Amino acid sequence: MASSLPCTPTSSLSPATLFKAHPRFPLRHRFRCNVVEPLKFDNGKPFFPFLTTDPALPTFLSSNSHLERSINKNDTRLRIFSGTANPALAQEIACYMGLELGKIKIKRFADGEIYVQLQDSVRGCDVYLVQPTCPPANENLMELLIMVDACRRASAKNITAVIPYFGYARADRKTQGRESIAAKLVANLITEAGANRVLACDLHSGQSMGYFDIPVDHVYGQPVILDYLASKTICSDDLVVVSPDVGGVARARAFAKKLSDAPLAIVDKRRHGHNVAEVMNLIGDVKGKVAVMVDDMIDTAGTIAKGAALLHQEGAREVYACSTHAVFSPPAIERLSSGLFQEVIITNTIPVYEHNYFPQLTVLSVANLLGETIWRVHDDCSGGFEPYSTLGID
Repeated sequence: MASSLPCTPTSSLSPATLFKAHPRFPLRHRFRCNVVEPLKFDNGKPFFPFLTTDPALPTFLSSNSHLERSINKNDTRLRIFSGTANPALAQEIACYMGLELGKIKIKRFADGEIYVQLQDSVRGCDVYLVQPTCPPANENLMELLIMVDACRRASAKNITAVIPYFGYARADRKTQGRESIAAKLVANLITEAGANRVLACDLHSGQSMGYFDIPVDHVYGQPVILDYLASKTICSDDLVVVSPDVGGVARARAFAKKLSDAPLAIVDKRRHGHNVAEVMNLIGDVKGKVAVMVDDMIDTAGTIAKGAALLHQEGAREVYACSTHAVFSPPAIERLSSGLFQEVIITNTIPVYEHNYFPQLTVLSVANLLGETIWRVHDDCSGGFEPYSTLGID
């Protein structure tokens, strides 16, 4: 769907000016708005990632059925601030909402300590802090906690931590003796820092929501991926959805149901340690099929790469990898670009830098999804209609 709006990457108009002419205007995937005023980061200019492909806006975000809102920028009590982890995504969210990012000063002292100062008043405001805990996870987590504390001490009415990628969600239970449950620890830290609500995207497991003693809005990035796959010319009879492990079966089943109730296959693996996986066998038939592997994240890509190799051995015609979070720890790029995959489809919950680009990579934006969710939280509206609700896996 081609956009006829005048807001282009080279436009000199501000997001607020465009919003007055086109309230709630839709943006294309990976659309970047001009930053009229540089973001106030003392530790360097934020990097805007190089992204590829240009599919149309997802149908559930381009629909005219959602409410039109008129916002007076000077009167709104909603403020959006970005940390240094993913400023490009925060800018896209603000652009979708017709707002400007709040001014914030973030710097690091010589010994690595983080300093945060809000440059805009937030007294009595609903504040949304966009900061994934992506690598370096500990640095970005600490920055988020200090941002929350700064907002609390500046008398913000409500503070929502928007965490597109919640990095410690994998440590959600004890699988061996004397292990920590870091997901619960981090949830306590965010709560104690002063956050009133958390907005997270594709948690590793739904049970992590229960670790927070504050409300959690859990949205899924998979509808964005589903809409992109639906735009491709893949015959539904040739399609099979594959879970790379037994733990992801519920996610893959819900994904398959959305793709014309496609058949499901499961890769059975035995894990011998963290980031080490050994594929054993395949449950299901993929011979002559287009296999779509679905997972919540790609870290070192060991699991998904070995699974793809097994699918090719079993006669799969093509293999696609779909994941919301692209952690891409080494040697993920080498494994993903080795020719096993027809296409690797991810979202921008974690910034993708140019040196991690490879020809098969497609990056989709979740900015509109998160922006719409923020509006609904701010307006006390339900986010429970179909595209924004769970995929039936909680």
